[in-house]
Amino acid sequence: MSVEAAAGVVLIVAPLWFNANFALLGKRFEYPDILRRPTSEVLERFRAGGAGLILLWWTFMLSGLLLIAGAVLLGQVLGFGVIVPVATTIGVLAGFVQMLGLLRWVYVVPGLARAYTDPSAGTEQKEATAAVFRALHQYLGVGVGEHLGYLFTGIWSLLVGIAIVGDGTALPVWLGWPGVVIGAGLVVGSAEFLGPNEERGWGLAGAAIPILYIAWSVWLLAMGIALLA
Repeated sequence: MSVEAAAGVVLIVAPLWFNANFALLGKRFEYPDILRRPTSEVLERFRAGGAGLILLWWTFMLSGLLLIAGAVLLGQVLGFGVIVPVATTIGVLAGFVQMLGLLRWVYVVPGLARAYTDPSAGTEQKEATAAVFRALHQYLGVGVGEHLGYLFTGIWSLLVGIAIVGDGTALPVWLGWPGVVIGAGLVVGSAEFLGPNEERGWGLAGAAIPILYIAWSVWLLAMGIALLA
């Protein structure tokens, strides 16, 4: 299989894998809306989900690994000066921070959910467990997974778009412009989580990011199909 074909396959599989697992989490765990609810409800629902829910989070985490593979393979296909190695590095970082953020649901949250729902747990223990969960959610979830994930994914998309426009050989030039627009949108959207008002982040970025990620998924699919064609 040529590098172009391998990149095309990964760029098709990555968004399909991401959206399929995202939809399954939405159906089974009401993600991401569940994160707006009280910590007690989140941990109780997670505990009730059992091993199957943990496995689903693990498969969702593989989306980051697919992004890393896609960034590396696409970097080998494109050839536009120093911008492509920089884009590839940032694409790898984007996948890595997403994996770090999602892995908390596999290795940390299960223990917290067990401790919180333990019938012998007292009020103080439950409050301490909830505080740890909220701290990890803000740091690994909002800070690493979402803020850095959106930021690096946006920069990668922006640079790849510029590389496609500047190269004009590996992929049609018109495929570069959506990457520029979507990438810029993700970079701006990531800044919403820096504000002091948490609700502002959910309000503005929460409304824009899902739309941008749908467009981003379609863009990856289009590049994958173009590379295979």
